Amino acid sequence: MRRDRSIGADWFEGLFAEQGDPWHFETSDYERAKYDHSLASLPRERYAAALEIGCANGVLTQRLAARCDDLLAVDVSQTALAAAQARCADLPQVRIEQRQVPGDVPPGCFDLVVLSEVIYYWDRADLSRAANYLSAHVVSGGDLLLVHWIGETDYPLSGDEAVEGLRRLMGNGVEVVHAERREQYRLDLWRRA
Repeated sequence: MRRDRSIGADWFEGLFAEQGDPWHFETSDYERAKYDHSLASLPRERYAAALEIGCANGVLTQRLAARCDDLLAVDVSQTALAAAQARCADLPQVRIEQRQVPGDVPPGCFDLVVLSEVIYYWDRADLSRAANYLSAHVVSGGDLLLVHWIGETDYPLSGDEAVEGLRRLMGNGVEVVHAERREQYRLDLWRRA
């Protein structure tokens, strides 16, 4: 049975407060391979201004930082963000902020937005809000990288529903550069028109 509303900050904070690394981002071979695949899929060596929505404890953030002049990483969980801040403390190009996107979005424009394991936590209304934000804040020619689990969950949307829904909402505003399915997840790279 799927939830009918976006999953709130308290749920994520509870998971990180109780378990530290609830999805084993730090130790999982699956996560490591997925991050390798994600970074290898980025078409540019450098990005001037990147946004990672749902950075959790910063494992991907730390690796992504090597490709970014400026990287803003956001999450809803203060516990997760404390771990991300510690992990990225020696990376001056990384800024970490607590935000609940799409309700609390950062200003500015970005030439890369990473949405890894995040948009299926949103309901359709929040997915629409996110599409409007991305359409206005990803620069023309900027990249959007989406990576999502395709297995069963109780989240508001499946990985496929979330990605395909966001694609429809953004319409002609994005072109699909690359779309790939692996056994457990899908990876989609879009370019802003």
